[in-house]
Amino acid sequence: MPVTADATTREPGATDFGSEAATITQVILHERQGRDRGRWEQMADAYWPDSTVRLSWYEGDGAGFVAGSREMVERGRTTVHNMFAPVVHTRGDRAYAEASSAIRAHLEVEGVLGHLVSYSRLNYRLERRDGVWKITRLDAIYEDISLTPVAPGERINLPAARLAKFRQTYSIIAWDLGRNGMEVDDTLLGDDRPGPVQEFYDATWQWLTGSDDTGN
Repeated sequence: MPVTADATTREPGATDFGSEAATITQVILHERQGRDRGRWEQMADAYWPDSTVRLSWYEGDGAGFVAGSREMVERGRTTVHNMFAPVVHTRGDRAYAEASSAIRAHLEVEGVLGHLVSYSRLNYRLERRDGVWKITRLDAIYEDISLTPVAPGERINLPAARLAKFRQTYSIIAWDLGRNGMEVDDTLLGDDRPGPVQEFYDATWQWLTGSDDTGN
């Protein structure tokens, strides 16, 4: 069943407007604040040990994601995540939340400093264990991306041919990471390929409602 407005209204008790939703929202925001402010213990505390993360530059467990984020920052690659209010669905000790996000970074192209903005929907699965909510899975669905010069009047020379081999929804990220020796998966979730996105939503809803016993 897809996670859409119509679907959730047919599932009483799934959409959460109460205190659990507030707690889950704070778990998500604490994780992102820890990432952006370099508070690595705070970030790590948001993940269960068996958690998984899949983003443009990383696929693995939560602990590895925190370590990789720290290493990135120490190399001077910093980003800021502007988070929008998440929509939270709960069912017993499971929760699913989706939050739109604008990820901002600076990058230099042939001597011109650019302002990169990547738009995505961050999708979280969370579980409550011994009364504590933490993240068990994080996936990004990429929507769009832009790159503009920081200084008015300057021009960024990035021919379309350089980006042609990459997915439109995260093309500039893939190009930038590629020139720094990091390969980006071509099968990430993105609105340019709606089929896999819908399959992801279906699987997430099945996990939340317990109709998928595999835990995937």
